[in-house]
Amino acid sequence: MTADALTDVAGLRVGHATRVGDGWLTGTTVVLAPEGGAVAAVDVRGGGPGTKETDALDPRNVVQRVDAVVLTGGSAYGLDAASGVMAWLEERGRGVPVGPDPAHVVPVVPAACVFDLGRGGDFRARPDAATGRAAVEAAAASAPGAPVPEGCVGAGTGAVAGQLKGGVGTASTVLGSGITVAALVVVNAAGAVLDPETGVLYGELFQGRVAYPEERVHEAARERLAKAAAGNAPPPLNTTLAVVATDAALTKAQAQKLAGTAHDGIARAVRPVHLLHDGDTVFALATGDRPLDTHPLAPNDILAAGADLVTRAIVRAVRAAESVEGPGGVWLSYAELYGRG
Repeated sequence: MTADALTDVAGLRVGHATRVGDGWLTGTTVVLAPEGGAVAAVDVRGGGPGTKETDALDPRNVVQRVDAVVLTGGSAYGLDAASGVMAWLEERGRGVPVGPDPAHVVPVVPAACVFDLGRGGDFRARPDAATGRAAVEAAAASAPGAPVPEGCVGAGTGAVAGQLKGGVGTASTVLGSGITVAALVVVNAAGAVLDPETGVLYGELFQGRVAYPEERVHEAARERLAKAAAGNAPPPLNTTLAVVATDAALTKAQAQKLAGTAHDGIARAVRPVHLLHDGDTVFALATGDRPLDTHPLAPNDILAAGADLVTRAIVRAVRAAESVEGPGGVWLSYAELYGRG
């Protein structure tokens, strides 16, 4: 039995650190790789990204494997959370060896952030090193294959999806080859996830799982969303982040292709995407537990599944989110407006 989550890729663990109240509405999510790390790559398509250590993932560069990926709120300030994860890894001797002493390592911790500054009421309430440490400790303490909490947790705590409340979502599948592919997404999009004419989530239209809301329900939802939006500051910078993972033995170049094609999954569920005020970023991880056929087209099934799972994870994030009302604004959830479905 699977968790239908990123943790279905054996060895990967996910931890959230969430801060709510007293001006806070933010958090950090850490994806922790197994001992020895995972092959990693990244594809950044938004015009306003906030990232750390992404150049190290270029297939032309020396770093081959990473031990953790950090997704965080707090815009560029929140990238500080990665230093807490680095310290935790260093204490355990995990990282790139840089000397004869086994303790001499430099953990490479790629990170990306979403903009949620001020959404809890305090612009200065944002993740730091302690938040990152709390998230990686939560990941390490979780059981193998554990379910991953979704919705307004971790990096999705203060996330907004168009006019709706955003959050964290995850999904997985097992291919006919036995290879597992999974995705985890933080939906904080400037673009809409909701078709304004019908009230259906774009991602569900793509999946063919369409249950159109009653017209009166949709009209009431549109009125409530418009009223809430009028009282909120417009979101100036927004981002959808994703980690797509597999247990297949991918090269760094193949992992980078996986990260790139996974962006198609965002484009199916969010409209528009990849604009100048977006920071849309996808990381790919490959643990290498399962060999891959040497045929050059062998990764195609993994690439296609990665994009599909990103779409499904976005839908799950939006459906799992809960409404938030506070000094930083009012963001209504899809579930409150249209029901859980």
